[in-house]
Amino acid sequence: MRPRFLLGALVIGVPLALALLGPLLAGEPGPRGASFTLGGGHWLGTDFVGRDVLHQVLLGGRSVVVVALGATALAYGLALPVGLAAALTHRPWLEELLMRPLDVLLAVPSLLMILLVAAALPPGPAGLTLLVALANIPDAARIIRAGAAEAASRPAVEALRLQGETWWRTAVGYVGRSLTRTLAADAGVRLTGALYLVATAAFLGIGVAPDAADWAVMVDRNRTGLLVQPWAVVTPALLIVALTLGINLLVDAGLKARKRT
Repeated sequence: MRPRFLLGALVIGVPLALALLGPLLAGEPGPRGASFTLGGGHWLGTDFVGRDVLHQVLLGGRSVVVVALGATALAYGLALPVGLAAALTHRPWLEELLMRPLDVLLAVPSLLMILLVAAALPPGPAGLTLLVALANIPDAARIIRAGAAEAASRPAVEALRLQGETWWRTAVGYVGRSLTRTLAADAGVRLTGALYLVATAAFLGIGVAPDAADWAVMVDRNRTGLLVQPWAVVTPALLIVALTLGINLLVDAGLKARKRT
């Protein structure tokens, strides 16, 4: 196994294990103590309302990881057919109809879009997943369209059309398969961006309760006690950084391994 892959697996392993298994290991919350204290039976101290920080860390990763993964999958699920349809169509008006609204959305900053749409959606992980996905769809669709345009111009695609192959077989079976490296490289960046948006939205209190067990919320709510009890902020912040760094290390290692083969 390559060193970069091992490093990526090691970096991402801890936060991912905490996100998946943490709620099973957390157990019942103990009695609350004084806010922003160290020791007293609390390995990582207490947070801004006296809760055990370790207990909150064990509970707070699943929401971040599940929402980021769900938003990335949803963004690709919606962007892929749009990008492929724009690249394969012979009707310029259809391509304009598909891509120009996305260009307008690209001009709106992601956080501003999230703030505007959040007012119309009920709070919760489902709404936050949809918000982050919507922010990622325009850029993902443009990358898919640009990558698919080259494959769509190949003689093989024209031969498939002349043989009467279905759009699905041409778009997904041939053009889509030619995008695997592009999508793999973009997926790492897209998932990192989704994690950033999820953490930022939670930091701003969008889509989650202000006292929720969530790593990003922990960073926001405990920052006032950073100098007194740093573990309440440093621990969740490091876990979020490890997630994003590990994802990119694994994607880079996978792309290099595939290139060698």
